[in-house]
Amino acid sequence: MSDRFFERRERLRRVVRKEQADALLVTDVTNVTYLTGFTGDDSFLVVRRDGDILISDGRYTIQLDEECPTLDRYIRAPGFPMHKAVAKVLADGKICRLAIESASISVQLRDAIAGELPNLEWRSTSNLVERLRWIKDRGEIAQIRQAVRLAERGFEVLKATLCGDKTEKLVADELEHQMRLFGARGAAFASIVATGPRAALPHAHPGGYRVDSGGVLLVDWGADGGLYKSDLTRILVTGRISPEIEKVYGVVLKAQLKAIAAIRPGIPAARVDRIARAVIDKAGYGQYFGHGLGHGLGLQVHEEPRMNPTSQTILEAGMVVTVEPGVYLPGRFGIRIEDDVLVTRDGHEVLSRLPKQFDEVVVALSERYK
Repeated sequence: MSDRFFERRERLRRVVRKEQADALLVTDVTNVTYLTGFTGDDSFLVVRRDGDILISDGRYTIQLDEECPTLDRYIRAPGFPMHKAVAKVLADGKICRLAIESASISVQLRDAIAGELPNLEWRSTSNLVERLRWIKDRGEIAQIRQAVRLAERGFEVLKATLCGDKTEKLVADELEHQMRLFGARGAAFASIVATGPRAALPHAHPGGYRVDSGGVLLVDWGADGGLYKSDLTRILVTGRISPEIEKVYGVVLKAQLKAIAAIRPGIPAARVDRIARAVIDKAGYGQYFGHGLGHGLGLQVHEEPRMNPTSQTILEAGMVVTVEPGVYLPGRFGIRIEDDVLVTRDGHEVLSRLPKQFDEVVVALSERYK
């Protein structure tokens, strides 16, 4: 495991050299984890030309020994501020030109470090580590698979125990509890459970509305498998089968299946988005599909690459993306179907397996919550 993190830092080191910098100060906590395996917070990593050093504090001494025992570290004393610790590490390493993660470091921290090292030259960078994270290795893919399985097992319990008296919030709470029981650290994000007209809100917050009040139930959820995440969406038809609901569901499913079928190395992400969007446009619902088709998935639920109409990304083997077209009819209902998809060397693999044909998502609700 430690070799994998070392190899990642070696690849990053080559990128830092191209930025004409002596070192990169990694301040994004997710990027620190990706490069070291350390899962704590309040810690920065300095990637130098001749080695690396993690700046942390005494709370994490034992954890550092367990998670990255071979990595050099600087443990700052209680009350010793981070900016002074960074300045000392940089000065000791004779760093003259420092690359920083512009999307992560605060102006306050940068100014404080500059106050300690007034002659330091700065190189503002973006996405140096994130670009490495786009392509998942075998270990990462295995962890995403596990996160998908945990999410699916939780949903299977949800579906089997669904009662009309349950509220959106209760369903969300029980779903997240079940995922933990199966081994997840927790939910990958706050679960979306929305019934009827509220399903037309892509990011609805679960509330006190009963499951049997709307005809359809949208569930968007994922599991945190420990580090890597999953992200799925399913619709459950909970009332009378409306011809309109069945029609829109069929349109969204067709759009999703066509988009997934197109995924392969070398295809532009924007083209995959257009394939799904064309199906929905042709059916007359184009104005009701107001978000991108999908996004990258890994240590974070939303990361690069993005699949939307303006994306410049060309898909590559090893990327994991969501495919989640939707149609949202205000005041009536919303339909979204989402799966997690791995780009393989010769095409793709759908990592999620939950049923999604229309007749498979119709559920019979019991009359009361027991």
